[in-house]
Amino acid sequence: MKIVLLPGDGIGPEVTAVAQRVLERVGEVFGRTFEFESCPIGGNAIDDFGDPLPEQTLTACRSADAILLGAVGGPKWDDPNAKTRPEAGLLRIRKELGLFANLRPIQTFDFLVDSSPLRREIVAGTDIMFVRELTGGIYFGESGLTKHDDGSETAWSTMTYSTHEIERVVRVAADAARGRRKKLTMVDKANVLEASRLWRRVTARLMKEEYPDIEYDVVLVDAMAMHLISRPTAFDVVVTENLFGDILTDEGSMLPGSMGMLPSASIGSDGPGLFEPIHGSAPDIAGKGIANPLATILAAAMMLKYSLKLNEEAAAIQKAVDDVLAQGHRTGDLARSGEKALGTKEMGDLVVAAISK
Repeated sequence: MKIVLLPGDGIGPEVTAVAQRVLERVGEVFGRTFEFESCPIGGNAIDDFGDPLPEQTLTACRSADAILLGAVGGPKWDDPNAKTRPEAGLLRIRKELGLFANLRPIQTFDFLVDSSPLRREIVAGTDIMFVRELTGGIYFGESGLTKHDDGSETAWSTMTYSTHEIERVVRVAADAARGRRKKLTMVDKANVLEASRLWRRVTARLMKEEYPDIEYDVVLVDAMAMHLISRPTAFDVVVTENLFGDILTDEGSMLPGSMGMLPSASIGSDGPGLFEPIHGSAPDIAGKGIANPLATILAAAMMLKYSLKLNEEAAAIQKAVDDVLAQGHRTGDLARSGEKALGTKEMGDLVVAAISK
């Protein structure tokens, strides 16, 4: 099974290296053979090739069984006047590979729930699967900038969606709900946006015709932002468009107490999926060996489950992470006052040692 590694920038290479060791251990225990190929993406690719997604990287990804990404970006490439930015590589690879659905689990761990900024009684038991549409909407719609004679400027970005784009991502979300608690919430802004009104019509029809067994409701995006911090346990699977999903999943990522615990998956109708931690490149701690690798390790588990269909192996990684945390081991982002903080490699070593059938 060919896995393309995209270590990227900042802490990306550190956490990706740990996840690779975990996968190698899984291979040893379960008798699997993984072939790894490392390719550039993001800021480092701009430095070396002048392109955040070089053609050789895209070619390797197209021929892979799955892709594991570290992180991209950093202050070095933040010039708003730059010809291209690291994030452009991410947007392009999603579009080129047809990765239209982003799966973002937001789950609290009982032994970490006191790390959450919210009270235990609010967040304990939270288990939400966000399904975000990933290749449409305002991020990919027509945009432009007009300069006026008086020196002022007018900028615009267009949110565009088609019936087909909505149907395919809602099906992913509804299928996920069938395997969970059979509840789906669609988030929109139908009281203001025409694109949201199309989302509401298409989703209501699809749920009635194809998923009558799923409990379905609709919440406006501003209300959802409030519900996430007041009653997160009320939700099971949440589906929404690109911009709203981007914002809400970042808000939700703080419920477990650290972005260093949460993985994500970007999948399409066929071909390889792209798996990554939700955190950024954290340039302030890059190279210090203190980054939390668990989100990337859990992204590797999602990769085994969703792209490689190795459910038992994925469960072994999840259990190893649970066991290590239950034993009280913490990286700096999770450790409370007086607790010993482990480094990236130390935490990875513990997970590797804990993996068994």
